[in-house]
Amino acid sequence: MPLTYQKTYRTSTTAAILVVLFVLIGAYYVYFFRDSAWLATLVGASRVPMTRWIVGIVIFAVNYMLLGRVPRTLQIVVTFVELFLLLGLFMTTFQLSLPFIRQKIGFLILQGAFTTLYVSAISIVIAFCIALVTAIARLSSNGVAVGIARFYTSFFRGLPLLIQIFILYMGFPQLGFVINPIPAGVAALSLCYGAYMSEIFRAGIQSIPVGQWEASRALGLHKSKIMRLVILPQALKIIIPPTGNHFIAMLKDSSLVSVVGVWELTYVASTVGNRDFRNMEMLITAAAIYWFMSIVLELVQSRIERRFSSATR
Repeated sequence: MPLTYQKTYRTSTTAAILVVLFVLIGAYYVYFFRDSAWLATLVGASRVPMTRWIVGIVIFAVNYMLLGRVPRTLQIVVTFVELFLLLGLFMTTFQLSLPFIRQKIGFLILQGAFTTLYVSAISIVIAFCIALVTAIARLSSNGVAVGIARFYTSFFRGLPLLIQIFILYMGFPQLGFVINPIPAGVAALSLCYGAYMSEIFRAGIQSIPVGQWEASRALGLHKSKIMRLVILPQALKIIIPPTGNHFIAMLKDSSLVSVVGVWELTYVASTVGNRDFRNMEMLITAAAIYWFMSIVLELVQSRIERRFSSATR
């Protein structure tokens, strides 16, 4: 078969397979999700509906075999899209009120998501500075500095973040220091994540070859200048990419500051949901917003990683 015909054949075959795959998704929806009573039957009844399981297994097997006939990149994309569609189809079984979601989603984004990003952004900047100072102290020759850094790291990595928030918000007022909810949440997130990130900073600094230190000393540079001008610029190429993972984790952990009354995304969603008796609508909407923000941050992180990896070569 000529090469042109082979390419045309592969393209038409791939298109046909994609059509069949999405037809299978539609069939799966009609058979499994249009009548959601079988879910209650599956959970509450003693007799399992075997017919539905058999049909589901057959659809899954056909779907898997068809996916094996398309290129790998397309496999990843189609699998992601299929799972996303199945998740959306599953959410339809909750009988959500879409008009209510459209009415409240603006408030969730402007008030809740903005506060979440605001708290997380300030916390990651402070945690970055704390981690840098702690890592340098851990690597210093001063025993007192090493002891303080190790105690800080051990203490704040050993306590749950929720307890740290409660101690800062409710404990310090007993000593005469009243802390508002947002500063208490920012302080707890910064101290907790600064302890975790300090290990990343320490590993990044230690990854720089010893020859860099020796060459800098041979040039007569002071230790502080060696760290600032030679070591840290190289270590940051290793430190910054994994710091993005901590920022994404902090974005979700910031929901814990809702316990002290901060109007972040989780607090706004639960408050609006409880007030209007639409808890599931608001919680699912908040989950979707969290997921969207995480995806955007993952894309930014991957771009930063590519930039630093190309600069390292």
